[in-house]
Amino acid sequence: MFPFLRFLRLFSILLLVVVLKTAAADELEDKPSDPLFGPFQPRKAPAPQGVLLRKGDRLALIGDSITEQKMYSRIIETYLMAGRPDLAVSVRQFGWGGETAEGFKNRMTNDCLQFKPTIATTCYGMNDHRYTTYDPKNGQWYRENQEAIVRAFKSAGARFVLGSPGCVGANVPWSKAGSLAMNLNLCELRNIDIDIAQREGVGFADVFWPMFTAGWRATNQFGPSYAIAGKDSVHPGWAGHMVMASAFLKALGLAGTDLGTFTVDLATGKATASTGHQILSAASTGITVRSRRYPFCATAGELKDDTSLRSGMALSDFQNQFNRFRLVVNNPTASSYAVTWGAETRTFTADQLAAGINLPAEFVHTPFDDAFKKLDDAVAKKQAYETRQIKMLFHGEEGRTDLRSTTALTEKVRAGLVAGITAAQVPVTHSIQITPSR
Repeated sequence: MFPFLRFLRLFSILLLVVVLKTAAADELEDKPSDPLFGPFQPRKAPAPQGVLLRKGDRLALIGDSITEQKMYSRIIETYLMAGRPDLAVSVRQFGWGGETAEGFKNRMTNDCLQFKPTIATTCYGMNDHRYTTYDPKNGQWYRENQEAIVRAFKSAGARFVLGSPGCVGANVPWSKAGSLAMNLNLCELRNIDIDIAQREGVGFADVFWPMFTAGWRATNQFGPSYAIAGKDSVHPGWAGHMVMASAFLKALGLAGTDLGTFTVDLATGKATASTGHQILSAASTGITVRSRRYPFCATAGELKDDTSLRSGMALSDFQNQFNRFRLVVNNPTASSYAVTWGAETRTFTADQLAAGINLPAEFVHTPFDDAFKKLDDAVAKKQAYETRQIKMLFHGEEGRTDLRSTTALTEKVRAGLVAGITAAQVPVTHSIQITPSR
């Protein structure tokens, strides 16, 4: 009887483990109550496991035409160059219009792995889903190609973030399928990506669900013309790309990053600053700071505009998650204060200032705008050349004739563009004035 009881106890424990694993696998994301979301079964995305980026990383951003738009990839690179220069990360984008995971699998050795990336992200599924309803055979084809890519990067010693596809809008011009059918298909590919990421022990960037739900919120708030997936229902504008960039930055473990905190004591007139910033002068009326870390600057666009970075920032909570550049005021004596930063002045209560205000969330125009634009322009020029380097030169007559020489020559051109980014990473001196309100 005793052995039987031991067996029964062991069997019960194993059964409980299986039940718990099944329950975990079936755990779903929270869904809005709108009937639109009823058919969707989005698996719970795994949480990021700490900061994946390491100092000196070579980051590859890979994907189809949405990546080749050089918008979310540009946001990510400019964000890292401006806000995290301490990481000294180098970035390349490998977008290729019309590509599937299989297409990249077949070109990744010559086009990407030869540059020895230490970490990579991919974003496939849009073309892989064939703009139609989900088909298990196609899902298996997608799975096999995604697995092959992940394993190739792991074999090369690179860390990896597997990004899901995004969503489609209401009317894809070249598809006869409805948007609901296509988005259900894309959601299923997303679930496959989660399964691969968990089995292979790599990161996962949830692009689909944040985009899909953000688009629903935006159309409810701003009207049906708001297109999170872009005017052609596939290629997003800046708002959609900001949501995408936020998904990848989150997967890289950068949510909650403190780009700068300035603490001013009005009783003593002294101030402190976090890493990357130097207090040049301090008084009870404000401070002057020399900063090597910039906030991400977006100066134009309305919240209702799907081509606006600021709209995407609001939809993805970018300011609070990734763009913390805070002023904290201790020992205030007045009930409210006027804070002047650059050319703008805003009024805050003493309690708000004591808790800390996020400057780029409160001020549309900042003292960093000009320097940030120069840096972003330099990033844009380099990424534009990376498309030319791979698509036109590596895969053109030059590359077919002598890929080694073509690589060497184009890398010299690219090095000059990288130097332009470095030259644009200049410190910015700025002042924050704090005066009691009358």
